Amino acid sequence: MRSVSVIGSGDVPPSDFLYQVAFEVGRLIARKGCLLVCGGLFGIMEAACKGAKEEGGITLGILPNYEFFSNSYVDIKLPTGLGHARNVLVAAASPLVVAVGGSYGTLSELGIALKLKRKVVGFKTWKVEGIENYEELEAFIGSLSRLLDSPFKGSGGFP
Repeated sequence: MRSVSVIGSGDVPPSDFLYQVAFEVGRLIARKGCLLVCGGLFGIMEAACKGAKEEGGITLGILPNYEFFSNSYVDIKLPTGLGHARNVLVAAASPLVVAVGGSYGTLSELGIALKLKRKVVGFKTWKVEGIENYEELEAFIGSLSRLLDSPFKGSGGFP
């Protein structure tokens, strides 16, 4: 099963437009038959997991603590005790990393993902060289959908 990591701020409330975008990202990932990987907490992570669960998908939360504390839409809980250092695991877990908005934790995940040569697609996220970043929702969802439809090359990476 292919996996896709979704990253973004844990402080985004359900009423925020970015929460709704992440929800749609989660739905799309599940519809394409991919495992959704995230940091397992709230905000963008919760929204993406909620969307994936609505479509019958599977979610994996790489948690910052030693507890099994996560948002209620995480199926597989991986407690790490690593705090923010768990961002490395989230970025490394998938050949495709999808960023929705984001703050400094997201920026760290983006840097790691790019260093590891992961494909990175974002919506209204940090403007960093190497990220396929979109400001328009339709173009972002279209690009993400095409990527998820494309075959993996080599050892599991996206073209």
